[in-house]
Amino acid sequence: MIKSKIISRAKKTLKTEIKEIQNLTKIFNINFYNAVMLLSKIKGRVIVTGVGKSAHIGNKISATFTSTGTPSYFIHATEASHGDLGGIKKNDCIIAISNSGETSELNNIINYSKRFDIPLISISSNSKSLLNKNSTIGIVYKKPLEACPLNLAPTSSTTISLVIGDCIAMSLLELKGFKSSQFKKFHPGGNLGKDLKMISEVMHTGKSLPLANENDKMNKTLLTMTRKSFGCVGVIDKKAKLIGIITDGDLRRKMNSKLFSHRAHEIMTSNPTTGEKNMLIAEALNIMNRKKITSLFVCEKKKPVGIIHIHDLLRMSS
Repeated sequence: MIKSKIISRAKKTLKTEIKEIQNLTKIFNINFYNAVMLLSKIKGRVIVTGVGKSAHIGNKISATFTSTGTPSYFIHATEASHGDLGGIKKNDCIIAISNSGETSELNNIINYSKRFDIPLISISSNSKSLLNKNSTIGIVYKKPLEACPLNLAPTSSTTISLVIGDCIAMSLLELKGFKSSQFKKFHPGGNLGKDLKMISEVMHTGKSLPLANENDKMNKTLLTMTRKSFGCVGVIDKKAKLIGIITDGDLRRKMNSKLFSHRAHEIMTSNPTTGEKNMLIAEALNIMNRKKITSLFVCEKKKPVGIIHIHDLLRMSS
């Protein structure tokens, strides 16, 4: 009996919050657009503020901004009244979060933004609230039904604020052309940091490369392939450009008594899949899985400068 009640309540919570999130499509209007455009032009930082559960949500939103190329930090509205207002500068922009829009602790921040002409973007469910009326731009969502069975504990409303923050952050990321290589700078540690390493950091180079000239006989080509231990050999032309690859699979398919009488270009598979030095490990691994290949040559202007084996990438991602 208790088990069924717990599972039932969990499902109702999920259903309620999903339904309220789906109502958010109505906020993607001119106000949302103007808010994103305003934030994209800010020369300072985005100051996110709130009280209670909104403060926790604001902290996360601020962290997301910072990690995706929009400098930001969080100020608790209560602490702002005790000296932290001094951290808000002329070139900054404020995002204030309050479901009711009537949180009294936000009053000093509202007054501060007015006094020093600092743009204020609000996220609330009340278009008639003090916060919305005093905002430069107000993002107003429909007051949600809380997932709490008493309709009291902030649940759906905090989820909605979080989603709106993510929508703003991702819109800014795309607008600014923020790339994965930049993302890496802010996430050097942990598994995410590993996936954001470039293949230039792990590829084998120089004498390690298994390469054969296009006119090399297959006995010589096979010796190179065996000695380098990548299960393949790249075939290059007279200009040292990669024109093909010979893999274990190619050898099995073409194995016969005349194999050693052939030259490398006659056995190779033309136009092999290649990577670039600035490609991320996660991208390379995705390509190799999709193409069902175990080695990938890294080229610059079609000339091989490195090679990676899927085992190299799996070790980095584990």
